Amino acid sequence: MEKDFIKRIKESLTALKAEIIDDLVASSEDFKKIVEEMDPKDMVDTASDDIDRRMIEVLGAQELNRLKLIDSALLRIDQGKYGLCIKCGKRIPNDRLTAIPYALMCIECKTADERKNR
Repeated sequence: MEKDFIKRIKESLTALKAEIIDDLVASSEDFKKIVEEMDPKDMVDTASDDIDRRMIEVLGAQELNRLKLIDSALLRIDQGKYGLCIKCGKRIPNDRLTAIPYALMCIECKTADERKNR
C-alpha cells in the first residue's frame, strides 16, 4: 500500500480520534474534570491511558465503538496489516478506506456479515 495513502489515513484517523475526544470534553463536564485532573499530555494519547475505564461511563456506546475501531486501525497501520480484510485477507479498496478509514472488512465480507447477523 502506498506510503502517502497510509500517511493520509493515519492523519485522518488521528484527527477523528481527537475530534471525538474534543466533542466529549465540550459536552461532558464529568469527562472534562477527569481530563483536567490528569497530567498534561497530548489529547489523542489521553484516550489510550488508564482513563479508558472512566471514559466508558461518559461515552455513548457508539463513540466508544468508534474509538476502539480507530485505535485498532492505528495499531494495524503500525503492524503493517492495515487495509487487509480481517475475514478473507484480501486488500480493502482505497475508496472504501477513504470513506471509512477504520473499516475492518472488504465490502463483500461486510455484506455477508450483515446478512448473517440480521
